[in-house]
Amino acid sequence: MKRFFILVAAAAVMWSTPVLAEDAQTANMQILIDKVKADKKLLIASNMDLTDQEAKDFWPMYESYQKELGQLNGNLGKLINEYAEAYNKGSVPDDVAKNLIHEALEIEGSEVKMRREHAEKLTKVLPAHKVARYLQMENKIRAAIKYELAANIPLMY
Repeated sequence: MKRFFILVAAAAVMWSTPVLAEDAQTANMQILIDKVKADKKLLIASNMDLTDQEAKDFWPMYESYQKELGQLNGNLGKLINEYAEAYNKGSVPDDVAKNLIHEALEIEGSEVKMRREHAEKLTKVLPAHKVARYLQMENKIRAAIKYELAANIPLMY
């Protein structure tokens, strides 16, 4: 599990700091994303203790959730890049800051809505304690990513 969080941290750092040439960064990032996804799936599988029927119902929902989460991550990545561009120019103007605030809150709201919708779907095919366990794991992973992002993104000035 520790290895997984190191990979998540590395992905978050790479994602938040565009240092490499864009092509190299994109290729490296895709390799890291694929590795993190595989490790995450293994982590989830090893902790869910699913019956055959539960697994049959769960994994398509998991994949759907990960696809939506990927879209949110893409939006977050764009927001981070917008912030980096504004930050690198010097003091961020208020109109840009307001737009960044709005976008950040929209992304957070979309994530909460998505979690709620998927939790409702999962409770139809899994016992509540397994849904809670899955949501706990997702939450811990997201918290690790957000921690790394927060640690590597400078405060606005």
